[in-house]
Amino acid sequence: MTVVIKVGGARAVDPAGALADVATLVEEGEDVVVVHGGSTKVDETLERLGIDPEYVETPGGVVGRFTDEATMEAFEMAFGHLNTRLVAGLQSEGVDAVGLNGVDGKLLYGPRKSAVRVVEDGKRKIRRGDHSGSIKQVNGDLLESLLSDGYTPVAAPPMAGKDGEEVLAVNTDADRSAAAIAAELDATLVLLTDVAGVYADPDDPDTLIESVETGDDWAALEDAAEGFMGRKVMAVEEALGGGAPEAVVADANADEPILSALSGGGTHVHASALETETDATEAEQ
Repeated sequence: MTVVIKVGGARAVDPAGALADVATLVEEGEDVVVVHGGSTKVDETLERLGIDPEYVETPGGVVGRFTDEATMEAFEMAFGHLNTRLVAGLQSEGVDAVGLNGVDGKLLYGPRKSAVRVVEDGKRKIRRGDHSGSIKQVNGDLLESLLSDGYTPVAAPPMAGKDGEEVLAVNTDADRSAAAIAAELDATLVLLTDVAGVYADPDDPDTLIESVETGDDWAALEDAAEGFMGRKVMAVEEALGGGAPEAVVADANADEPILSALSGGGTHVHASALETETDATEAEQ
């Protein structure tokens, strides 16, 4: 089994338990790829530089960071620092980890988006000067080569963004980066975050959605996903649609967070949910 684990970058997430679980999985002979976020660290870096972070909402209702040139520089600094810390943490656990960003070997590659559609004050607008991209290719050969040689890749944005004849480092979402990697490797995806999973009522932890197996289950999951959870459900859909057999959204701060997620904790979404949803859509047409 290959497992792709996304460790969140929120301030409330302690990665120590996840790193210990990665060590356990590697010792048991599993192939593991770690992907990390870093939104909080980026905001802290921007604050030290005297730059206010800016978030925008897409017409689809997804909230994301607007990454101008100055923000992109802070992004690279923050993610480079976090990557080194996580690699060192895994090596302390006895894991032979290797740090990568999406530019290395064009691990994550696709077109740069210099302009994005946003909604401001209820109106749709075009914002220019963005440094972000859409992942279209994953260098699975690079990851498989590292894994076959006994290394554990620790990957993160930025991605390699094609801009005309140039390749630039550009921002991309860490959840969707993990999803793209899981799809490429046909791996189980585990998205660790600061809540126990997806709640049917976002304000009530007792309404955890434990399993999503049918098209109706999937529709209910999409309806329940609000705010930052909407991006995670989007990542789940991309991973399963690309070949991953299962995706899990689970609590990064649980005891043995990865092991418990793989054993049934959190919200488990199976590829069958998308298959039955697709079948139902085709039948309606």
